Amino acid sequence: MSNFEQFHSDFYQSSYTIDYQEDGYNSYGSNENLCGNRRSPIGEQPQAGAFAPSEILLSSQSYTGQILQPIYSPNALSHVSYADGFDEEPPLLEELGINFDHIWQKTLTVLNPMKPADGSIMNETDLTGPMVFCLALGATLLLAGKVHFGYVYGMSAFGCLAMHALLNLMSVTGVSHGCVASVLGYCLLPMVILSSSAVIFSLQGILGTLLALFIIGWCSLSASKIFTSALAMEGQQLLIAYPCALLYGLFALLTVF
Repeated sequence: MSNFEQFHSDFYQSSYTIDYQEDGYNSYGSNENLCGNRRSPIGEQPQAGAFAPSEILLSSQSYTGQILQPIYSPNALSHVSYADGFDEEPPLLEELGINFDHIWQKTLTVLNPMKPADGSIMNETDLTGPMVFCLALGATLLLAGKVHFGYVYGMSAFGCLAMHALLNLMSVTGVSHGCVASVLGYCLLPMVILSSSAVIFSLQGILGTLLALFIIGWCSLSASKIFTSALAMEGQQLLIAYPCALLYGLFALLTVF
């Protein structure tokens, strides 16, 4: 047992000696008397928190949360402003570029060839109205017993590419593919009226020919008016109306025959 006591005393041997003085204890329970007087071979050692700044002590004492669970502070969140909240987001139709007011104005401009066109509205890549009118043209042709959806979309794509190349050569500012497709698609509305008439009576006659020529002139006049207003091409309306008439003439032939 003597060897074990010698090993125990050597293993827990420390350079610090702690003496508990019972005479230093008083009734007020001060920290110095509770902890006792600590002595070391090199002199008295200061307490651990004697030289710690007061800010560190206050911050360590004010935290009462747990690890990975921060304390909720309403004062800190009050200064945060959420600019992209659900209430401040634009409507879905506006993000998709669908404006019913502009669609209605463009439709009225096409239906009334004598009405001056607004260049700021017409110079937009709005394809909602053109897609609706193309589907309406194909549907009315289908009611007349003609399945020509492929021809409608094929001629529309070919006509948009040809008119885009021609307008870029004639105008100074230039034009985009979307603007050309939008204008030509909106001006396809009178052709829908012609195809709807083909459902009621046959257009293969003098009356049908005159009606088809009238619709071709209506479409080409509306398209040339919009192009000259949007691209500032005053005095060139007849030059633009001629290729437009050729394009809408193809749709008229498709409708009549």
